[in-house]
Amino acid sequence: MAYLGVDLGTSGLRALLVDEGGAPLGAAEKTYEAQHPHSGWSEQDPAEWIAALDAAVEELRAAHPEFAGLRGIGVAGHMHGATLLDAAGKVIRPCILWNDTRSHLEAAELDTMKGVRDLSGNIVFPGFTAPKLAWVSKHEPENFSKIAKVLLPAAYMNYHLTGSYFADMSDSAGTSWLDTGARDWSEELLAAGGMRREQMPQLLEGCEPGGRLKPELAARWGLSGEVVIAAGAGDNAAAACGIGAMNEGQGFVSLGTSGVLLAARDGYRPAPETALHTFCHAVPGRWYQMGVMLSATDSLNWLARITGTTPKELTAPLGKTLRAPGRVRFLPYLSGERTPHNDAEIRGSFTGLGAETTRDDLTRAVLEGVTFGLRDSQAALEATGLRLDRLIAIGGGTGSRYWLKLIATALDVTLDLPSGGEFGAALGAARLGMVASGARRVEDVMSTPSIREEIAPEPALRSAFDDAYQRFRGAYAAIRSVQ
Repeated sequence: MAYLGVDLGTSGLRALLVDEGGAPLGAAEKTYEAQHPHSGWSEQDPAEWIAALDAAVEELRAAHPEFAGLRGIGVAGHMHGATLLDAAGKVIRPCILWNDTRSHLEAAELDTMKGVRDLSGNIVFPGFTAPKLAWVSKHEPENFSKIAKVLLPAAYMNYHLTGSYFADMSDSAGTSWLDTGARDWSEELLAAGGMRREQMPQLLEGCEPGGRLKPELAARWGLSGEVVIAAGAGDNAAAACGIGAMNEGQGFVSLGTSGVLLAARDGYRPAPETALHTFCHAVPGRWYQMGVMLSATDSLNWLARITGTTPKELTAPLGKTLRAPGRVRFLPYLSGERTPHNDAEIRGSFTGLGAETTRDDLTRAVLEGVTFGLRDSQAALEATGLRLDRLIAIGGGTGSRYWLKLIATALDVTLDLPSGGEFGAALGAARLGMVASGARRVEDVMSTPSIREEIAPEPALRSAFDDAYQRFRGAYAAIRSVQ
């Protein structure tokens, strides 16, 4: 038997095939792009997701005969996206993505409504789904009038696979329509956003079966047995499943396009005033909280782009020996910020530049600025009573040893680096597919990866980074007053 995990990302799709023990058999990746027709807009045609899945499946089928024994599929998706379908199940307009900020005014309006934060457990961020629909209602009334279903990207993929409308709790918690504590759609929240329950998909726990693979897809993929489709998960909840972050305090720091500091919680402890995200986990009876910064490795990619280099070429000269913070300071708000500021308007800056400033100085400043942004999220988590002593480090940014030492020291946490292999959202999705099919139990399959190395804080530099962090915090207040 085999199981498929699909990680539906913003820039591409990753499909991971695992055996009945959860060991990877093979993977395929296909890319696509977002469209930005106006400043602050970010959209995708869902047909590109389906084309990417078809191509990935064909590659896996050709390379791995085990694919013929497929018995379960789980889908993880980028959260908050608004995929609008009409009564015939056809896509009305391109999906409005998580990093689209056009609805910041609608988000602010919803956020001030009585009971919205109390029920959802979160600030209504511009990237969330509810304000997107309020924007469509205001600016595209003809499209709004056609809406029969609103699906998140993972739920749309589930619909493609099964023909049924269902979504999991973790993904749905990022809509501002879910009563996150009760794990159900809220009539009050839906009404606040001008929506109705019948426009929502069925809610399931991520490890529950949502449907069966459509016969026409099974035939096209060369499958004869029944294939169960799990409800799936939002991308970060799936990543937590992939590294076994299921219990109180287990978590990770992710250095991807965005930066995430996530911790599993054994209960529901919303703290919207901190701009933390408090969401349902992908398994019953658990939640997680995370701080999100919008430009993590994206800040380094930006510096590489404008200097005509690559991120690796920028970080390589820094070596492996951590240095005290430099004079140059960088605020990593290239696309606004979520935690802790909830500020769609703020933009980044360099300060402390001099005639002697080098490219290496700029690179160090970018790494430090992103790290201090992650420390903002750490402070927000600690405000809920959680102390993080260890975190698993994942994402493309972990290729820089200097950056890892910087994060460990500035956050005063030990970073665990997983051994080579799979441990991300695609593996978490595959694990959900295994549980949904009845092959494994949550407590057996959601295990932590083996750790190849620990990165400990450097005590001698701790106070220097504490001081630099306080200056970073002051710099935000100063620049916000003039922007």
